[in-house]
Amino acid sequence: MTRSWMVAGVLVCWSTWQAAAQVDFSGEWAPRFYEDQPERVPGPELGDYLGLPINEAGRMRADTWDASLLTLPEWQCRPHSADYIWRGPSNLRISQEVDPVTREVTAFHAEWLRSVDRPVYLDGRPHPPDWSAHTWAGFSTGKWDGDMLTTRVTHLKEGYIRRNGIARSDLATLTEHWIRHGEFLTVVTIVTDPVYLTEPFIRSTDYELDVHQQVPPYPCEVVEEVEDRQRGTVPHLLPGTNKFVFEFAKKYGVPAEAARGGAETMYPEYQLKIQKSADKH
Repeated sequence: MTRSWMVAGVLVCWSTWQAAAQVDFSGEWAPRFYEDQPERVPGPELGDYLGLPINEAGRMRADTWDASLLTLPEWQCRPHSADYIWRGPSNLRISQEVDPVTREVTAFHAEWLRSVDRPVYLDGRPHPPDWSAHTWAGFSTGKWDGDMLTTRVTHLKEGYIRRNGIARSDLATLTEHWIRHGEFLTVVTIVTDPVYLTEPFIRSTDYELDVHQQVPPYPCEVVEEVEDRQRGTVPHLLPGTNKFVFEFAKKYGVPAEAARGGAETMYPEYQLKIQKSADKH
């Protein structure tokens, strides 16, 4: 009888450990660029809103955005937010936080070259109240769906979903799916923004394990790039004065209506609509 209870106890412990054991995402990860390289490295062109589910408010923010905004001291060392940093060309380091007693993984920490430390808590803690401080990393919790880690991120500072003026508000939330296949990591991000988006915005990004990688420090220093700018002036364009809004559409022969973005431009059926419109003319 004693032996049977011992065997049963071992089996229970083993099954519990098996249930708790999950994929290890820790390591050094190098970004892999495929068809999205032009957007992620040199950056998108002005007026390219194609495939973005933006509303009129988001379109207006982009139309009035001036790239010289990035020369302001408060922007020069600004890190990418948690939702956009996956899209940058920076290398990634993920580390585990392990409880020394239970040996359970209680958090993953993700850090890129141009970012702050971003913990993803796995210990079941709740998200802070709505009025709590917002940060570039936001507040992240995660849960396991089999071998996939699903995160929920709140409390993000205002950021952007594309580096050509497409804004993302501080009311947005982010859902992520971390998926590992051997030495490859795929992360699917889903941004939901009640201010600038009419539908969730979904992207996927790939990384490859690089055991020789070392993410360097980011010693950013602010410099005064524009000496003749009047103090307190924020670079911007007044509505209707942006000469570059339709430059992308003309350069690539994209219908101007499509280049202006909107949820319907995300779907294949939109090509049929454009074709029918062209046939009428």
